Amino acid sequence: MTTMTEASVREFKMPDVGEGLTEAEILKWYVQPGDTVTDGQVVCEVETAKAAVELPIPYDGVVRELRFAEGTTVDVGTAIIAVDVAGGAPVEAAAEEPAAVEPEPERKPEGRQPVLVGYGVAASSTKRRPRKGPEPTAAEAAVQAAVQSELNGHTHEPAAALVPQERPRPLAKPPVRKLAKDLGVDLATVTPSGPDGVITREDVHAAVAAVPTEAPQQAAVPAAPVAPAAPVASYDTGRETRVPIKGVRKATAAAMVGSAFTAPHVTEFVTVDVTRTMKLVEELKQDKEMQGLRVNPLLLIAKALLVAVKRNPDINASWDEANQEIVLKHYVNLGIAAATPRGLIVPNIKDAHAKTLPQLAESLGELVTTARDGKTSPAAMQGGTVTITNVGVFGIDTGTPILNPGEAAILAVGAIKLQPWVHKGKVKPRQVTTLALSFDHRLVDGELGSKVLADIAAILEQPKRLITWG
Repeated sequence: MTTMTEASVREFKMPDVGEGLTEAEILKWYVQPGDTVTDGQVVCEVETAKAAVELPIPYDGVVRELRFAEGTTVDVGTAIIAVDVAGGAPVEAAAEEPAAVEPEPERKPEGRQPVLVGYGVAASSTKRRPRKGPEPTAAEAAVQAAVQSELNGHTHEPAAALVPQERPRPLAKPPVRKLAKDLGVDLATVTPSGPDGVITREDVHAAVAAVPTEAPQQAAVPAAPVAPAAPVASYDTGRETRVPIKGVRKATAAAMVGSAFTAPHVTEFVTVDVTRTMKLVEELKQDKEMQGLRVNPLLLIAKALLVAVKRNPDINASWDEANQEIVLKHYVNLGIAAATPRGLIVPNIKDAHAKTLPQLAESLGELVTTARDGKTSPAAMQGGTVTITNVGVFGIDTGTPILNPGEAAILAVGAIKLQPWVHKGKVKPRQVTTLALSFDHRLVDGELGSKVLADIAAILEQPKRLITWG
């Protein structure tokens, strides 16, 4: 009898593709068992709480096994794919009396493996933790061996007869597990109908519906009285659709709740005549230095905010609760709130304060295009210092924006409309918008917040101040 050694099989674990992320959902596999892969080849796409990221494999070989199906949420550090780095050729080994094997010398940690974005978890952090408790007896060891043999597709009747074998952990998504827990259903008793043996919500509901038919058979078994189960909420699937809260939506919800109930928000408003700014936008579109670049009102509003921050640097700060410090930042990473198919994200332009107007226009164009394509990386959404949200594109006058966590201010820009306005002593139709600035009152006093908003308005009313103040 021969057995295949597993020495040539390497497991690729779910890497940490962003700061502080603990899990990711597998959106799509690009390979299947038996496929040959090369170092750096993208094998799957995953969605974290921040973005969708493609994962490359860090070695050559043949895919042995995909550990999880598409749509499964996997913890960071969990093996998701097994690759035979020897090219898939089985290595035969004699199965006679095992010879004594000298212990393998301890390997030095290889460090974190680079992935597309960020780095994978350290090798030492993904080792299996030792089980707590006393060492297993010989009988328990035999049973464990039998269970593992059964999971591998082999039978081992003598050991199986000692005690009942443990069942493998049922496959189900976190929302389905929660549903089963709420309904008091043991997932081990549910027959899966999903792909690759995954238990679905319908399977859990079917298990609940089947309980009354099994009750007469169990009537003879005495049972302790239990409290009546809470009524199960039902809904008309033709009139309602339930969408699991996950990915970007889940992260956005957590961030907004945390911000709203951590930072004391204050919002101030100002209505301003931006007719001259709109004329400048049209002139810049004809400028040869701006040819091929994205020129719109948001570009000049962003530049106005950067100048206002330069004139009032204390607005560009964050609150460090752990160290009880205010962190003043001497750089501006300008965040732009963007609506995407996956939800609201806030990528930022690194070192926006140091960019010329054409450079800022180019960065804005790249940011918007990448966000709409769903290719924004987690790194692009980290480290923001101040944010703009343009609700005017939806025809809205203004709003009371919630701070992006870790920032002290956010500017909301309303729709630009022709309105009657007193100009040079006469009522004339002018292009007018309303700005709203929300700020963290722990960091920003009313005077500082008012100065920043007033400076932005003054620049948009007289854009030549971009030169005199910039």
